[in-house]
Amino acid sequence: MANNVIILMLSASRRLAAGDCKTRPKSIHASIVMPLPRAQPIIPTLRKQPFDDPDWLFDFKYDGFRGLCYVERHRGWFMSRNGNYLGRFDRLGDQLAALLDLDEAILDGEVIAADATGRPQFYDLIWGTQAPAYVAFDLLWADGVDLRPLPLSERRQRLHSVLPEGSAVVSEALSVEGRGRHFFELTQSYDLEGIVAKRLADPYAPRVHWLNHDA
Repeated sequence: MANNVIILMLSASRRLAAGDCKTRPKSIHASIVMPLPRAQPIIPTLRKQPFDDPDWLFDFKYDGFRGLCYVERHRGWFMSRNGNYLGRFDRLGDQLAALLDLDEAILDGEVIAADATGRPQFYDLIWGTQAPAYVAFDLLWADGVDLRPLPLSERRQRLHSVLPEGSAVVSEALSVEGRGRHFFELTQSYDLEGIVAKRLADPYAPRVHWLNHDA
């Protein structure tokens, strides 16, 4: 199962993501950002002890470049959790836009780079020695419809329905419902980063709390 886990292992990616670009450059990607709403990402808070609860979803923690992916007019681009334009991933954004079964979209997820075994390699992402990919864990907007008020359970179903199968460009985050302790132990067994807990009934809003459990 470890070969299917795509997760980066260095927390320095957070700092490097913020330095990508302070202002959005003047480009075709910049010219098409405004028609879509600007989404405020949910930032997980730290919790030490994992737990089991049937009302919660548990994602593997993907310690890459957190990125909101905006798709419009067959183009895609990424904004960091701090609101910076991640121009280095424009090509990935365009590849993702071509694969989605949507004309407009906003997704939340992580930009990562994985080796041939599926293991993430942080420096390959930074140096560009491996092609980046996107692990999506939420769908906030789809063809003019704001999905943020919907519960996470429905947003994930819609996300699954629009993502291509077997793509090297984009995949859905690996997750499990209810069994947080077992999922956390699995990450420890493979020396991975941890899990993120999300309540299935929650909308996507600043008041929502996602819980970060570091392995």
